[in-house]
Amino acid sequence: MAASLAFYRRLGLEVPEGGEEASHVEVVLAGGVRFAWDTEEVVRSFDPGWTRPGGGHRIEPAFRCGAPADVDALYGELVAAGYRGHLEPWDAVWGQRYAVVLDPDGCAVSLFADADAHEAV
Repeated sequence: MAASLAFYRRLGLEVPEGGEEASHVEVVLAGGVRFAWDTEEVVRSFDPGWTRPGGGHRIEPAFRCGAPADVDALYGELVAAGYRGHLEPWDAVWGQRYAVVLDPDGCAVSLFADADAHEAV
């Protein structure tokens, strides 16, 4: 839990303090979407047959950065902090600067910015 919460805090989610000791943590995003974490014990408490997923990720959250250089900087910061890079930053054919890192559970997380985006001054 602690490793996952630290990762997503670095991406800007306002994860409640003390969540590291909790068995369930959630953040409410824009539009009411909830991003939640449960320990494996909590999941098994209501789904006894649950097993840890394998064979790749099922969803991929994406975090918008302010400018293309921010994608490179955030990717570098996360990798330097010990998180695993999956795809180094590149200029995608669809007009974005893009990179993919893996969260502590191995889930892919995209970082992106529009190629023509500039930081607000």
